[in-house]
Amino acid sequence: MENHSLSDLHATEAQNDHNHEQENGEKQSNDEKRGASILYGIDDIPPWYLSIPMAFQHYLTMIGAIVSIPFILTPALCMSDEDPARGLIISTMIFVTGIVTYIQVTWGCRLPIVQGGTISFLVPVLAILNLPQWKCPNPDKMNAMSSDERTELWQLRMREISGAIAVSAIFQLVIGFTGFVGKLLKIITPLTIVPTVSLVGLTLFKHAGETAAKHWGIAVSTTFLLTLFSQVMVDVQFPFIVYRKNEGFQIRSFGLFKLFPVLLTISIMWSLCAILTVTNVLEEGHPARTDARLRVLTDSAWFYIPYPGQFGWPTVTVAGVLGMLAGVLACTVESISYYPTVSQMCGAPPPPLHAINRGIGIEGLGTILAGLWGSGNGTNTFGENVGAIGVTKIGSRRVIQWAALIMILQGVINKFGAVFIMIPDPVVGGLFCVMFGMITAFGLSALQYVDLRSSRNLYIIGISLFFPLVLCQWMQQHPGVINTGIKELDSTLSVLLSTTILVGGCLGCLLDNLIPGTKEERGLIAWEKEMSLKQSESTEIEPASSTFDFPLGMDALRRCKWTTYLPFLPTYKQRKTK
Repeated sequence: MENHSLSDLHATEAQNDHNHEQENGEKQSNDEKRGASILYGIDDIPPWYLSIPMAFQHYLTMIGAIVSIPFILTPALCMSDEDPARGLIISTMIFVTGIVTYIQVTWGCRLPIVQGGTISFLVPVLAILNLPQWKCPNPDKMNAMSSDERTELWQLRMREISGAIAVSAIFQLVIGFTGFVGKLLKIITPLTIVPTVSLVGLTLFKHAGETAAKHWGIAVSTTFLLTLFSQVMVDVQFPFIVYRKNEGFQIRSFGLFKLFPVLLTISIMWSLCAILTVTNVLEEGHPARTDARLRVLTDSAWFYIPYPGQFGWPTVTVAGVLGMLAGVLACTVESISYYPTVSQMCGAPPPPLHAINRGIGIEGLGTILAGLWGSGNGTNTFGENVGAIGVTKIGSRRVIQWAALIMILQGVINKFGAVFIMIPDPVVGGLFCVMFGMITAFGLSALQYVDLRSSRNLYIIGISLFFPLVLCQWMQQHPGVINTGIKELDSTLSVLLSTTILVGGCLGCLLDNLIPGTKEERGLIAWEKEMSLKQSESTEIEPASSTFDFPLGMDALRRCKWTTYLPFLPTYKQRKTK
């Protein structure tokens, strides 16, 4: 009996050793896969003469995504098409993007991601500006206004939007720095994400249609070219000549269409509109003419440093803050979903809990800054730049830091922002048809986790997508329908019930957590694997060379035991709850 027990013990030990070796082998294999084919990893520092062109590449990618936002925002603010301040708003967005990106990459989650304006905030912004007190006066009345009166007209609305953005972002900052993100994601399931994100694109279809309808031929051609470059010609290599010491001139190639499909499309269609303008094929005053907003460029100052409160200090209302929370929640979930993807792309280990907490906290801080600066928007991780890392195989943190500096410099050059406002409306409309569609598809991609054969799930998906479109559109067409006698309450309810992503997200979350269903049916098992926020319960401090450590001050943090209790510090250790 004793001999049998001893043999079993030896067999168990041998099996454990085998399992341990297998786990180590799998871990080493995974690490090798993470670093495979990467040109510059997250901690690598390319030489400056390579870093700057790589950084400019990220900058151009960001511009392609951010330039469309003011085309929807500024008309809702009652701003004239020829107002030079439209270029100033773009410059402010770029400037704040540079500041927040540098903070995020250096002290936040420390992943090579770009933070900037997002379309997710446009839905609640439009809901707020649809309130009776914020609707634009009729055109005749606006034309009779003086220049100062028109400036005050849009700045008053900008102050309302800025206050709502800045205060609502405090929620994001708090859940990040307190480590509440993990608990929040327990109720934010895939069936919550689908309507929240998808309705961003679906709600804005009207704006895409109105802009594209100014010249359908140009709009459809823009959509066609963007599809051709980004999908059909994505693997076509573009040749160029380089000179190398001791090797002379050589012909190399790079993925031009893969890297810059949006910028190529804008450049070609903008040039076509210029030809149609010079030849007078487009009549005077047509929105597709390249000189339609020439005054924006000529009246803009060359240099201008954006500053907090440049349009007046933000005002705060309960209706605006609660409505804007929908955009904050959508951006939080979207950013978290990017973190493990970016980490894998740049050859880094999976982001630990403290890095995720800190990343969301810094994103909240960035949105507060965006509100105070008056950009009319918040900040979020740019999916386009995440894709650029996968394409270029350059995941260096230093490259994104250089890109942030370029953004800050370009944000000061006000003429540069004004140039993008001159893009013809039909070209922007064609881009909208693709971009809003992609946002909708990104939200629908969360359906991969759930069982689509389940009638329960299909019911939740259907009602959480369709009902908000019906209710919110009706609310927007009847802005004064809620009349409780309390003006602030009326405004609050009107904004909440007019914000599709809030109504849809809350409906999806409520139904998914109340209607009975198995974890596998609801997609929670696959979702938890994808969005794991767990950390080892070991109390040992990680080595100083950790990828996600702060660049300075780690020795001081490790000497203080209390730092292991703060969920946003690299020394944080998650403890088992009894």
